Amino acid sequence: MLAVLAVLPFLASVLPTALAAQGATCNITNPCSSDFPCCSEYGFCGDGYYCLGGCNPLSSNSLNSCAPNPVCQNGNYSLSDTSRILTNATYFNGNASEYDWVLQQGSVLNTTSAGEAAIALTLTEQGGGSLLSSTRYIHYGQITARLKTGRWAGVVTAFITMSSIKDEIDWEFPGNQTTEGQTNYFWQGVIPSVTNGITETGLTDTYANWHDYTIDWQPDSLTFLVDGNVTRTILAADCINNVTGVTEFPDTPSRIQLSIWPAGIPSEPNGTVVWSGGMINWSDPDYVSAGHFYALYQSVTVQCNDTTAPGAGVTSYVYGTNSSLDTPSVAFSNASTLINGASSLSNVNGMHGVLVAGVLTITLLAHFF
Repeated sequence: MLAVLAVLPFLASVLPTALAAQGATCNITNPCSSDFPCCSEYGFCGDGYYCLGGCNPLSSNSLNSCAPNPVCQNGNYSLSDTSRILTNATYFNGNASEYDWVLQQGSVLNTTSAGEAAIALTLTEQGGGSLLSSTRYIHYGQITARLKTGRWAGVVTAFITMSSIKDEIDWEFPGNQTTEGQTNYFWQGVIPSVTNGITETGLTDTYANWHDYTIDWQPDSLTFLVDGNVTRTILAADCINNVTGVTEFPDTPSRIQLSIWPAGIPSEPNGTVVWSGGMINWSDPDYVSAGHFYALYQSVTVQCNDTTAPGAGVTSYVYGTNSSLDTPSVAFSNASTLINGASSLSNVNGMHGVLVAGVLTITLLAHFF
């Protein structure tokens, strides 16, 4: 954080002109230019790294501006150490075979709990939360995360899926309610007038005990489970908007994301603070002792269930030419998921590298504070 603060005055002097192009905001009605064609997951135009995970094809210059999304792969992704985690996201070049996870914000530590190896995602007052994203996408299937939550008011532990156009499926654990969890889903980032969120009760201490939380996402249904027991099922047929006739159900390839984030802080809306159990107590004995709050993750198991099995040579998902806001079209592709080294700041020369680092720093800080 001190390094970030030290570079901000310099960035403030050089970024305004650059932000007129790289770093310009983008959305479905204001897509990116051909010079900086990719609309990042945080809604800023750029190239290189901006074209990778979370790049929104509907808000980019064209549907093929974003790099293809690495195709789903069955597996039990152990989090007993950090060897398969790239801890500097700006060096990711789209190679999902090299790393399983990318740390987009915060810090990750090797640890043990009850003698079992795991990773800890941390949250601090100065550094904010931590976000870990899978390098591969899933387009229907079953995902199970084995984790232990936090136990502090204002601190949220999360296991979610998030697509490039903001389809989202959530298991979240807000605040100090360690016998509850919340399930939710969103279609293309639309906030419904009546929440789709439900509180799942009767869990046994989510902080002290390992639990397996499952998202079973199929084309026609979405089921949430704890330790193999179903807690909730949603049918796609029940998600039709009566006004538009559109089925508002998650249906686009998504990354898996694990995180801990601060909801109980002054910059969050009051409703979010209340939902999370109140303001964070930075004098909590746990925080003072460890120097951070944390959530523990031990493994993520993925069982892919694409609507058709990918053929030989398939590497990725791409959005088709008939994609629209209401009916996105997704197809398999054998195109490379790599970008030409542009995501690595070591391969970005001079001032452009500084500007990329600056824009990434500012967008990530804005997202987590």
